[in-house]
Amino acid sequence: MSLDRIGYVYTFGMDESELLEALETTDTAILALASGGSAYAIPVGCYYDDGALYFRLTDDGTSRKLSYLEATTEACVLLYAVEPPDDSWSVVAVGPIHELTDEEREAFDEATMIGRFGKPRIFDEDLDALEWSVFELEIEEVTWRKTGGQTLS
Repeated sequence: MSLDRIGYVYTFGMDESELLEALETTDTAILALASGGSAYAIPVGCYYDDGALYFRLTDDGTSRKLSYLEATTEACVLLYAVEPPDDSWSVVAVGPIHELTDEEREAFDEATMIGRFGKPRIFDEDLDALEWSVFELEIEEVTWRKTGGQTLS
């Protein structure tokens, strides 16, 4: 297969201000976790603050994601946007992930969590049985790209 015949789109690095804008304005991401030889990726609400991404997660006692979180020492997060036909950008952040301590979680009261993460999306779970957690991924490595000609503003 020849790319000359099917076409392609050039990608470029974003500048630091575009990266910061993407991190600060994107509220949904894909969180990728691993356990042994298995991978697990989930869409999550996210919030960026000072070099870290935060995620609000729920558990009704049967959460597959929490078992993967316990086994994952370094997680990967993908933030992206696509505007057809050819505009897009992506940010991949990697770093250690951990659940906030009770003391750290005090900064995330109910109103703050709604403001930062939006309304929780519940999937056929008993609301009274849900446990709420906030996790922090400290960004140690980040790569970012965009297609030519697109600006994030």
